Amino acid sequence: MVINQPSVEIEGDDLQSFYTLVMVDPDAPTPSNPYHKEYLHWLVNDIPASTGVTFGNEVVSYECPRPTLGIHRLVLVLFRQLRREIVYAPENRQNFDTRNFAKVYNFGLPVAAVYFNCQRENGTGGRRI
Repeated sequence: MVINQPSVEIEGDDLQSFYTLVMVDPDAPTPSNPYHKEYLHWLVNDIPASTGVTFGNEVVSYECPRPTLGIHRLVLVLFRQLRREIVYAPENRQNFDTRNFAKVYNFGLPVAAVYFNCQRENGTGGRRI
């Protein structure tokens, strides 16, 4: 169900607004030992209000989650931008820091967030702590 990038539509009254979407896995590589947290799966910026991610600038292309062990949380966070802005891709997908990213680009608090659980097909069981 996660092979293709999610369809994300952004509502908004202010047609001058732009948004940045971040998708991370805070449980990589395993929930019991998440030393790659946060793993960046997708980064899109300059998404115009009242459109979808396909109208934005895909900074880091979508990478399908492929958990090997346990149940992973995949988190999508949406930030409102102060203006159109060039956002740079990180050197690595692992150890991405959403809070620091938002601070660097002066995004402030998220305007929306959602998460879903994901596990390997033919799952490996429950969350290990």
